[in-house]
Amino acid sequence: MAKITKGHHTGFTVTSLERSIAFYRDLLGLELVFQWNPKAAYIGELVGYPDVDLHGAILRVPGTETFLELLEYRNVPQDRVDMANANIGNGHIAFTVDDLETFHKRLASAGVKSVSPPVTPTIGPNKGGRAIYLIDPDGFRVELIQTATGFGDYKPAA
Repeated sequence: MAKITKGHHTGFTVTSLERSIAFYRDLLGLELVFQWNPKAAYIGELVGYPDVDLHGAILRVPGTETFLELLEYRNVPQDRVDMANANIGNGHIAFTVDDLETFHKRLASAGVKSVSPPVTPTIGPNKGGRAIYLIDPDGFRVELIQTATGFGDYKPAA
């Protein structure tokens, strides 16, 4: 039987590729693996815009084989969506950090907005840790978590 064998990447559509690279690479510390403007007929077919001028970047989460793909679609009609947390279709990405307070202070001083100040989870796998939802330049939520327990290690009470 055919099956999923592993994760490949998460992708975000962005307004400005350069601005988003600066956020994810320079402020959050992801590694820019490559940046490109692929020119092949299959790209337009794949994404549903035959005349698209697609600009992309691939960034790696430090210490992992987890990748974030940033895509800037040019030459096609676009609509801005409401990125509020509860709106259907919106998502977020989360990263584990080693010192949330220090990291958040540095990001806040660089003008990065957040939904709230850092909070302390009182239940679940992140209980006793620290967490915050940041807002990237296009409104995507970026969760930073400082925790001792990962999802795979968590055992809910019966």
